[in-house]
Amino acid sequence: MHRHALLHIVTGLLVAVVALLLIRLHNAGGATPAADSITAGHKLAEAWCKTCHRIDASAVRTESLAPDFVALAAMPSTTELSLKVFLQSNHRSMPNLMLTPEQSGDIVNYILSLKRD
Repeated sequence: MHRHALLHIVTGLLVAVVALLLIRLHNAGGATPAADSITAGHKLAEAWCKTCHRIDASAVRTESLAPDFVALAAMPSTTELSLKVFLQSNHRSMPNLMLTPEQSGDIVNYILSLKRD
């Protein structure tokens, strides 16, 4: 192997190790990204969903026919993919919320966090 090629490989490996170390140090400072996402999803659900949906076990039941988030989470068909597809689809009975991919992921993570084994 040529010295030049070996130098590129070693440099690439060094950059990768430093990047992984920085990511590890960034995530070690507090809550995990998943916990942050669940918290953000709960806040979004409180702001946008609780008028029609019961968003957690302690919430007051609504008069709406909209599904309860805890019951929704318990359904065997409820997966990350099924929720993301649902949130990206238009529904006559729901407001047309324009969610960013991050907001959609946060709401999905929150709903899935309600799933009980």
